[in-house]
Amino acid sequence: MNIENTTGRMGVGVISAGKVGTALGSALRAAGHTVVGAHAASEASRERLDAMLPGVPALDVETIVERAELVILAVPDAELAGLVSGLAKLGTWQAGQIVVHTAARFGVEVLAPAAQAGALTLAIHPAMEFTGTSLDVARLAECRFAVSAPTVLQPIGLALVAEMGGEGVVINSADRPLYDAALAHAVAGIQLAAAGAARVLGIVTGGQLEGDSDAVARPDAPVPGDLLRSFAQSALERGLAGRAEVPDDAAASRHLEALTTLAAESAEVTDVAQAHAAILDVIGRAAQKPDAECG
Repeated sequence: MNIENTTGRMGVGVISAGKVGTALGSALRAAGHTVVGAHAASEASRERLDAMLPGVPALDVETIVERAELVILAVPDAELAGLVSGLAKLGTWQAGQIVVHTAARFGVEVLAPAAQAGALTLAIHPAMEFTGTSLDVARLAECRFAVSAPTVLQPIGLALVAEMGGEGVVINSADRPLYDAALAHAVAGIQLAAAGAARVLGIVTGGQLEGDSDAVARPDAPVPGDLLRSFAQSALERGLAGRAEVPDDAAASRHLEALTTLAAESAEVTDVAQAHAAILDVIGRAAQKPDAECG
């Protein structure tokens, strides 16, 4: 999706200088906007600000909002509502100012106090993990962003995403909790399955992965981790296409028996056998549905 810039050059304020805020601020600056300031309360955030947005001053929140035409609110979910309402009570929000939050779980409703002051409010969530380094800025070019906003403001949100190199996907504001839950479901399932498989492979390969919870994620992971990554990628693609491969009864029994036998010898993988049994049950029941698209 190619969107022409309809936002113009703006002064951008970043609250706060965490992993997400500095990456988005850096991407917007690269697109020609000016980052007028960022909130950096801790030593770590000040160091990150210097590294990711050199020359950008660390300012207090009120000053940032007063100076910025575009305010990026990249703060923990639990702090967002209080921050927005607190600034509204101080009369800091400005009519015509663009206010964006980056939380997955919230739509624009959480920004209502700013909207009541005349601000243009958008919820824009980048669906990726951030490292807090310059690598994040490059990865934004491959990122999808969930954009929630009133219909008239959606083009602004999509344009901002395009300027950062990403692609926007419009999500109804009321559906943001479901969007957040879907991402959490995927992350939890992938992490659980990968961690369990890594422990089993660690045992059968002489303990190369045993006790190393980061092994699968590291670029220099041992061979079992590489095997998991390459094998799981095709499974991920099938899952994204809406297909869950259903093993035949013999294969399912064989796999479960192998894991159960190992669990009897190594209690640390008991949960892996139990989880696999539960997964087989869910896949089997899904396959029995008339509209199931499996295998």
